Amino acid sequence: MKEYTILAAISVIVTCYMDKKLDTKLLKNGLFYLFIVIIFGFKLLVNGFLTGEGIVLYNPDFFLGVRITSIPLEDFLFGFSMVTMNVIFWEKLKKE
Repeated sequence: MKEYTILAAISVIVTCYMDKKLDTKLLKNGLFYLFIVIIFGFKLLVNGFLTGEGIVLYNPDFFLGVRITSIPLEDFLFGFSMVTMNVIFWEKLKKE
């Protein structure tokens, strides 16, 4: 079973739900996507090194096997969720 894939997809769905529920409208902000591109650029450097050099290994039984360079697609999904959820909570707390 592809647990990593399932959990990564759930994390994206929960993140999108929280943006809507907390009414931060982060996912409708074009500037946010520039921020994500910059974050993913650094992810390609750091995570690419770690996965490319074999420092971090993934069991192929748990993910789709789709990679961007040497990084599993699921890492980008989790990265999106982790960064976005933090910004959502930041924006929500800033408004209160």
